[in-house]
Amino acid sequence: MSKKATRQQGIISLLTEQPTLRISEIAQHLDVTTETIRRDFRELTEMGRIDRMYGGALLRPGPDSNVAQRSDLLIDERSAIARQASQALGDVQTIMMGSGATTIHAARRIALDFNNITVIVHSIGAAAALAANPTINVLMAPGIYHAGEGAMHGVQTVEFLDRYNADWCILSASGIAPDGPSDALIEGAEVYSAMIRRSQKCMVLVDSSKFNRLFVARYADWSEVDLLVSNQSPSGDLRKAIELANSKIIVDEQADLTDPQKHIPTPHSRPLPAAF
Repeated sequence: MSKKATRQQGIISLLTEQPTLRISEIAQHLDVTTETIRRDFRELTEMGRIDRMYGGALLRPGPDSNVAQRSDLLIDERSAIARQASQALGDVQTIMMGSGATTIHAARRIALDFNNITVIVHSIGAAAALAANPTINVLMAPGIYHAGEGAMHGVQTVEFLDRYNADWCILSASGIAPDGPSDALIEGAEVYSAMIRRSQKCMVLVDSSKFNRLFVARYADWSEVDLLVSNQSPSGDLRKAIELANSKIIVDEQADLTDPQKHIPTPHSRPLPAAF
């Protein structure tokens, strides 16, 4: 095995033991320069073995990874995203929330920041996080339970959601690309589409490892998304597509110090759907 292959396997081993590491930490562990690690990161990213993040990398989770495993990754980044998402909600009364690790972080933050609101969920984790605040009225959608995602899916879930209207829906994504956010679960995308349909405004929460990644089920185009909330600003064709659709971007200022084009706008809204 060549020195480079041995070093890159060492990077994978380190990330297996500690799912997220900074470039400087890996360089110190392997006794090489940070520029060498950056080159290795580029190659490992192209091979689909890792995802780049601001200042470091994490192992790329497979589509079958469960929500509990994902919740242990990028805790600081997801907490920052959750804080920005909560601030963007304004004078909200009713929310629909999707599933996913970042969404659970958002639910925890909402439980801290809001009282006397209604939140409609299909995620067991989100429901449990919101239940920490007894003033929040939590409506749990029925359906077929997906153990890996910890959430309800299926016809019953969609029919339940179609009975309600919401001020906002808060969704995650397995990946985002110029044509919109997508999910690894087809049945999850069906639930997300229903939430968008029944909500006045929509925000999508993703960390930067999801940028320019495509999954099987695209659940919206950018014209249906009012806000993208992330720990880092997208660039290139992805950013152009989001801005062309008049969708807005919120980035945590502490998490993305390098972006000169940060902006925290007032989101545009669509007409509220007719009552069921």
